[in-house]
Amino acid sequence: MSKKVLIVGGVAGGASAAARLRRLDESAEIIMFERDEHISFANCGLPYYIGETIKEREALLVQTPESMKSRFNIDVRIYSEVISLDVNNKVATIKSKDQGVYEETYDYVVLSPGARAIRPNIEGINSERILSLRNIQDTDRIKAYVDKDETNSAVVIGGGFVGVEMAENLKHRGLKVTIVEAAPHVMAPFDSDIVLAIEKEIADHDVQLILNDGVKAFKELGSSVEITLNSGTTLTTELVVLAIGVFPDTGFLRGSGIKLGARGHILVDENLETSAENVFAVGDAIEVVDFVNKQNTTIPLAGPANKQGRIAADNIAGLRTSYKGTQGTSIIKVFGMTAASTGNNERTLKRLNISYQTITVHLAAHASYYPGAVMMTLKLIFSEEGKILGAQAAGYDGVDKRIDVIATVIRLGGTVTDLTELELCYAPPFSSAKDPVNMAGYVAENVLAGRVDVITTEQLAAYDQDNMILLDVRTEIEYNGGHLKESINIPVDSLRGRLGELDKNKEILEYCQIGLRGYVASRILTQNGFKVKNLDGGYKSCLMSPFKPATVDPIEPADKQVIDPDTQVVK
Repeated sequence: MSKKVLIVGGVAGGASAAARLRRLDESAEIIMFERDEHISFANCGLPYYIGETIKEREALLVQTPESMKSRFNIDVRIYSEVISLDVNNKVATIKSKDQGVYEETYDYVVLSPGARAIRPNIEGINSERILSLRNIQDTDRIKAYVDKDETNSAVVIGGGFVGVEMAENLKHRGLKVTIVEAAPHVMAPFDSDIVLAIEKEIADHDVQLILNDGVKAFKELGSSVEITLNSGTTLTTELVVLAIGVFPDTGFLRGSGIKLGARGHILVDENLETSAENVFAVGDAIEVVDFVNKQNTTIPLAGPANKQGRIAADNIAGLRTSYKGTQGTSIIKVFGMTAASTGNNERTLKRLNISYQTITVHLAAHASYYPGAVMMTLKLIFSEEGKILGAQAAGYDGVDKRIDVIATVIRLGGTVTDLTELELCYAPPFSSAKDPVNMAGYVAENVLAGRVDVITTEQLAAYDQDNMILLDVRTEIEYNGGHLKESINIPVDSLRGRLGELDKNKEILEYCQIGLRGYVASRILTQNGFKVKNLDGGYKSCLMSPFKPATVDPIEPADKQVIDPDTQVVK
């Protein structure tokens, strides 16, 4: 007997579920309901169409109702909104533009209603010039404003993925752009020490950043909008893009008996089945298990939604496939820079009271002697047992493949030692014989083995300087080009012959440019009876750090740092 399956919502989760189910079961009756016109579109590409990097609107349309019908024999009903679900009698009520309100019975349902953009109850927020970006219609509205000659500026409210991508693309269109973020930093998945590089890249491209300040009120002034911030600052612009987050679009399920979380997300089991029999749910509207910390969370990403759609279809077809959690692996292009992360950040681990350690390395994306080598920053977060809990990276080349490798190791339950043992592609244009991933593993392994004691820039800022010696082990030329004040300079190559200049009764906090020579110095000093800490990530970490101690000489590093092949340091 054939199954009748209703798919509520398309895009990533719903469309994937429908296509997978048809591939598994040619006899199933599959009906997809989409309240808008477009059932499957590249929502991650919307900002780039507005910025005209993607030239053709049609390129955003992954599947149309006609293509889904011809290839997969799926009954696609657009402008049809499921407004209620009777799980006891297995009946859905649909409000259709063409057919009015009617009922449809089912054997199985896949809920993929997605999420709506948050529009808080702020004075003046209903202005037509205040727009959000979630679908094709939103895209058309924003692009229509950008295309007008009178639109010369835009303010983006929110510094998450959509906000930063919109700011970049609006800047590409020639607008004067400001980002307003209520939190202390943009890009919440990244820790403060990494996000500083992102914020610098944004500022270097003439996008104004206003942090730690939220919107108090909007006021429409003819062809512009006046924005009053909580600080009292006022901004005037022709276009406002709201990008402050989303909430699950699950209002139609209230009263259905399907269990929802505290913020309205659908609760599902490991098979993605809801509390109602034969009703599955996927995508932005569900709570998932965090793969690293095993707590329930919400992570609205396209990759997980696609996988969830496939798994829901598997279970309807009787394959009993389980979803093992979401890592939150994500990446963003920020003008010339790439930033990526996977797993948990420090804030999440602190909130959950999970102990961890971190190391940071600044390394060339490929062999330093091959032309064009530029620095990347890679941060690794791991447990005291060596299990990898998360990673973050920022740079101009090779960031994506390093985070992808680490994300894979996390998924397989790997440790920092596994990173040291990975055999990765190497040729001078692409990497080094010891890839940055290997190097991160080596450094973490040394920390766990007690071969080096590290100190972070945040800890350095609060350190008791009366009982320590700050030692710079770089060359004299590097030292004269910028250093931590109150530090003394003994280059690592001269250190063995100058140990007598150091007081063994004081703790030595030593640093080099990026941490590598500092490790060598630490081993020399430790084995000669000194108590030593090596500054994690070296002088470069101090330059990047939001926790700048008063002793830091405020010398900014170059934009795209080129590595000297002889000294292995930034020119």
